[in-house]
Amino acid sequence: MIRLTRRSALVAGATLPLFAIGSRPAGAAEFAYKFANNAAETHPLVTRTREAAARIREKTSGRVEIQVFPNSQLGSDTDTLSQLRSGAVEFFTLSGLILSTLVPVASINGIGFAFKDYGQVWPAMDGALGSHVRAEIAKRGLYAFSRQYDNGYRQITSSTRPIRTPEDLNGFKIRVPPSPLWTSMFKAFGAAPTSINFSETYSALQTRLVDGQENPLAIIETGKLYEVQKYLTVTNHMWDGFWFLANKKAWEAMPADVRGIVEGEFNASAMQQREDIAKLNASLRGALEAKGLQFVESDAVLFRAALKKAGFYAEWKDKYGAEAWKTLEDAVGGLA
Repeated sequence: MIRLTRRSALVAGATLPLFAIGSRPAGAAEFAYKFANNAAETHPLVTRTREAAARIREKTSGRVEIQVFPNSQLGSDTDTLSQLRSGAVEFFTLSGLILSTLVPVASINGIGFAFKDYGQVWPAMDGALGSHVRAEIAKRGLYAFSRQYDNGYRQITSSTRPIRTPEDLNGFKIRVPPSPLWTSMFKAFGAAPTSINFSETYSALQTRLVDGQENPLAIIETGKLYEVQKYLTVTNHMWDGFWFLANKKAWEAMPADVRGIVEGEFNASAMQQREDIAKLNASLRGALEAKGLQFVESDAVLFRAALKKAGFYAEWKDKYGAEAWKTLEDAVGGLA
């Protein structure tokens, strides 16, 4: 018979909580994290990040389980960014142009008509310009992975009239994401921009709160915006990508080797998703035309000249600062 003395009882009482803290149910992940995004279930961003999450679980022997919440299930972009900062959500993919409400320089990739093609985009964003932005993101308690996911070049749609020239935007009521850069650019064209989260965009177009919007072809297709729009103007006015963001505390809670696996797999999926978007864009024009959208061509030179005349480039050069602007112009050539 074991005799329980006061000393042995105290020892048992001290060790039991430690045992409880150090244990977890069999099969449970050591790091169970949430990843939120605003893309539809069928968007390549969701497909590829789900694949990455599965590979991460396998390669970490179940230590890391990442649940994917697409389609703004956990809230609007601005809501989810707040959750990411507080730690309620551990991972989030977000456009740099919306992230700029927290990190102003994050919108620099969206400067109107800056990137001529992907031959300029990826060397800049995987290189010096991306590194500059990531360093600024880190100052806000977030960690940005080194490879962005592609959102694509943005195009203008309308339910009222085709947009062929900068003058056609005069007085045009257009939905833009909640970002100062978008508002500034469309005001420079004389339009009437309204900031609306993407989750509310379809209803805003349907009820004619706004007459048009702008987004990449993949978002227009997966968001079914063709149901409430008539014209699509090929402007390629902005390139936009998704930063893969992590809450810094949650990120650093994982051991270095685990972090390497997590970032490595999500970066690998980013490279695959870029290829997906390229293939998708090549086929989407025909698909969207078949669903009723009338495609309209435009001349980027006219739009760029209108922005320069309105002082748009000079304004944003001053806002971003000389260092950031030089890094951009090193990649794309002179703008201001």
